[in-house]
Amino acid sequence: MIPLPSGLKIWLAAGATDMRLGMPGLALRVQQFLGRDPYAGDVFVFRGRRGDLVKLIWHDGIGRGFLTLEAILGHFVEFS
Repeated sequence: MIPLPSGLKIWLAAGATDMRLGMPGLALRVQQFLGRDPYAGDVFVFRGRRGDLVKLIWHDGIGRGFLTLEAILGHFVEFS
């Protein structure tokens, strides 16, 4: 289990994201569309078009974290 620091901000990217993107592509989207620094320590959450995949990126000050979650039954809720 990864301990999360207090005061951690979680940003949800509205709309669908191309799930073929990896860490560099999602970090670029954070900069371009959200206007945030992907290496500032916040968590950024992206949802795929079909709703069955969610990707999270997080930089903890030492290294980057990249997590992909897949919904086995159903879909993740749409962010809008």
